Amino acid sequence: MIAELVSSALGLALYLNTLSADFCYDDSRAIKTNQDLLPETPWTHIFYNDFWGTLLTHSGSHKSYRPLCTLSFRLNHAIGGLNPWSYHLVNVLLHAAVTGLFTSFSKILLGDGYWTFMAGLMFASHPIHTEAVAGIVGRADVGASLFFLLSLLCYMKHCSTRGASARTWGWFLGTGLCAGCSMLWKEQGVTVLAVSAIYDVFVFHRLKMKQILPTIYKRKNLSLFLSISLLTFWGTSLLGARLYWMGNKPPSFSNSDNPAADSDSLLARTLTFFYLPTKNLWLLLCPDTLSFDWSMDAVPLLKTICDWRNLHTVAFYTGLLLLAYYGLKSPSVERECNGKFVTNGKQNANGHSCHSEVEYRNSEIKPSFPSKVENGIKNNVSQRTRLPSTENIVVLSLSLLIIPFVPATNLFFYVGFVIAERVLYIPSMGFCLLITVGARALYVKVQKRFLKSLIFYATATLIVFYGLKTAIRNGDWQNEEMLYRSGIKVNPAKAWGNLGNVLKSQSKISEAESAYRNALYYRSNMADMLYNLGLLLQENSRFAEALHYYKLAIGSRPTLASAYLNTGIILMNQGKTEEARRTFLKCSEIPDENLKDPHAHKSSVTSCLYNLGKLYHEQGHYEDALSVYKEAIQKMPRQFAPQSLYNMMGEAYMRLSKLPEAEHWYMESLRSKTDHIPAHLTYGKLLALTVNFFLKKLAS
Repeated sequence: MIAELVSSALGLALYLNTLSADFCYDDSRAIKTNQDLLPETPWTHIFYNDFWGTLLTHSGSHKSYRPLCTLSFRLNHAIGGLNPWSYHLVNVLLHAAVTGLFTSFSKILLGDGYWTFMAGLMFASHPIHTEAVAGIVGRADVGASLFFLLSLLCYMKHCSTRGASARTWGWFLGTGLCAGCSMLWKEQGVTVLAVSAIYDVFVFHRLKMKQILPTIYKRKNLSLFLSISLLTFWGTSLLGARLYWMGNKPPSFSNSDNPAADSDSLLARTLTFFYLPTKNLWLLLCPDTLSFDWSMDAVPLLKTICDWRNLHTVAFYTGLLLLAYYGLKSPSVERECNGKFVTNGKQNANGHSCHSEVEYRNSEIKPSFPSKVENGIKNNVSQRTRLPSTENIVVLSLSLLIIPFVPATNLFFYVGFVIAERVLYIPSMGFCLLITVGARALYVKVQKRFLKSLIFYATATLIVFYGLKTAIRNGDWQNEEMLYRSGIKVNPAKAWGNLGNVLKSQSKISEAESAYRNALYYRSNMADMLYNLGLLLQENSRFAEALHYYKLAIGSRPTLASAYLNTGIILMNQGKTEEARRTFLKCSEIPDENLKDPHAHKSSVTSCLYNLGKLYHEQGHYEDALSVYKEAIQKMPRQFAPQSLYNMMGEAYMRLSKLPEAEHWYMESLRSKTDHIPAHLTYGKLLALTVNFFLKKLAS
């Protein structure tokens, strides 16, 4: 228990400096503008919308179905509103809990000695976790990991009690429920069922590849076969339900999100997709350069066989195959040394040699596997249970490293990123185990005390450096300006563009303009950056330049409704009413299909219709204005502030001398915003007109 507490405490302490951090990057869309977090939104909407608040079956949905994570955000919002402190606190506490569970899991594999400490401390301090813990939206990965480990631990209990207790199926039920919860935190959580199967076959039953088929064919172990079949059935059911719930369609992403997926060259796609896992492993091994975003050209495509990065790919897969071979090769000869099980002269516990009595006493083997039926033959001798061998742990570590990462490899469907550091939160468990068991194997292999000390202290030093890097990297997540500045080296186009938005919000206009132009220097066809630069110029009365950039933005993305909206407003103010009318009409006809943020699109379309109605109103076409206003009300999204629209409806009815209708819409405007001054003024005029009408009638 001490190892678990110390590791959790380190995980907690390293991230205390994130409690003062602000909302950053994706937090805005997932939390600050997500309607599903508001109390007036029925909480059941969480189970029909994606992570960002878009209807899951909508063509533009991200298809990221994480209702339990969104529900946790809603609880945060209910308790503390939009104070980021409480959101960060939950993330840090979750990370500490996951660290404790991972250390407990490691103890089952490595025993009570200091190697379990090493694994737990390495996981607690690894810098690759900073995005998942310091970035609030990373809670999806941390929460999924919590239930991932709970599911795996339940299955391990199921294995150890199978055939000996009726409670074994209770543990299996816990496995299935926790796996389902993990998937509802984040999609990759369902992969725990595959990891559980590998644990059962290769660790618990210690089968080798050549033994699997004979075991199935001869039905030597029906309980193993039943457990694996149930895992397969439950995993298939969860995936089928997930696919059905999101409308049986994969998500669609822009080419900037995943350039390799959009490449016309099969060779470039293949080489790049094979290389990306290599890059991810390097981030785990040496997390020196981290970034909030790895899209666009952050990882250039591998277009030819001659690209030197292909050597990294070859080295990576060669090493992976060698590790897999080492873990799955035929069993080595086992003997006993002083009553302890030993493999090739090495005691099978905690990485200690049987040559030293001191080391031997420190490596007492805790029971982890009860006597059981193996391969259909019951052991008549009450054997002393033992820890998994190094080969067993290597197999399990590789499965933890690889299987949860598979959904991010573009193998089954294209994903909306090139590299995402928070996706490595669960795979990092396998990495930490692999490094620890590798260090332990070297420690056992060498005979000189100096070399043993060198290996031990080198591993400890790695943990210290990881912890220092984590503390420093957390500083980048304090606010958006620091975060975006830290990403300029990796993804200059995205970093400069987002930095421009931050500088603009700080009223640093010239710096913001320079940032936008820097972004466009690296990637000239970014519609959002072209639009943002145009908006900045428009707000500073540089209308001709603003129109130029709005037109470029529309040329880059013809569905960008906000660019049409501001183009029409400038044209209307310049007296080019016919051009403005055509622009507003074109904007109103843009569908919201396959758009990343349909809510923002609908708001822009509603604003376009509102301005078109105003244009008709100023021209004296009140009936046309009313028709457009009614269309705007029909298309208006939930988050749109309607007071000005309702007020203009009242104005149009008043001009048509339909006073009861005018009064109704003035009242609607004031109901939606009680301090809306234009509605108070126009309603006052209506009341004055009504009073004068009655006075004249009485006088006559």
